[in-house]
Amino acid sequence: MRRLLALTLALLVSSVGVCAVELRVMTFNVRYPNPKDGAHVWSNRRDVLLAAIRARTPDLIGTQELYFEQGEYIVQQLPEYRWFGISRRGNHTDEHMGVFYKAARMEVLESGNFWLSETPDKPGSMSWNITLPRMVTWGRFRLRPAGPEFYFLNTHLPHRPEDAEARVNCAKVILEFISKLPREVPMILTGDFNDPAGGRVYQLLTEQLRDAWAISEGVSGPEGTFHGFSGQPGPARIDWILLRGNWRVLEVETMTFRRGKLYPSDHFPVVATIELR
Repeated sequence: MRRLLALTLALLVSSVGVCAVELRVMTFNVRYPNPKDGAHVWSNRRDVLLAAIRARTPDLIGTQELYFEQGEYIVQQLPEYRWFGISRRGNHTDEHMGVFYKAARMEVLESGNFWLSETPDKPGSMSWNITLPRMVTWGRFRLRPAGPEFYFLNTHLPHRPEDAEARVNCAKVILEFISKLPREVPMILTGDFNDPAGGRVYQLLTEQLRDAWAISEGVSGPEGTFHGFSGQPGPARIDWILLRGNWRVLEVETMTFRRGKLYPSDHFPVVATIELR
């Protein structure tokens, strides 16, 4: 009887140990509040953006081009979320790589920022002739109540054609940071990489990370992720979700969500449903 009880307990512990945890992750360049955007100004599209988030209810969102006022509006209207991050200038006056998360689902154990330059610890620093500071905002999370931990990194690389070499150097800074993280802790990297999937930045990063789109069991929506408020996808997939660790990717979707002629942003958000074993 004792042997049977011990075996039953062992099987229960084993089954708990292999229980998969599912997360829904979004990368979303939300477009900064540019008063010259005509019908697509922030005040017109902000509720469309909220509706897009509600439509998929992601557990985590890595945003790009986010201004403080946008971040505050999102969490005021969607109180299940919290967010953190500072702007690329090291304050709250410019674009943030804001990270949003469901507070009931997970807690932040630590967080920070670094800049994609030769002096990554210096806020607002720039190198390689880029014209605007570029950065990463990151957090270490633990799922509630006592679930697994993972890292989440979010970035936005330089956009000009002449920044091709700078984008490669930015990717190297990201990989240098990742190399210092404990390998046993899974990791997610989201961002607008301003470089096509398959290009030099992609090849460099995917030597160590896996592209959720490429390994997903199912994909939907267009491959191109920038559309300039037209709804017509561009030729390149520049918004990625990259992974390290024992993740299974169940589905990835490029969302073409709109209300009438209004889109939430000039980029399509990308959503991945992933499972940690």
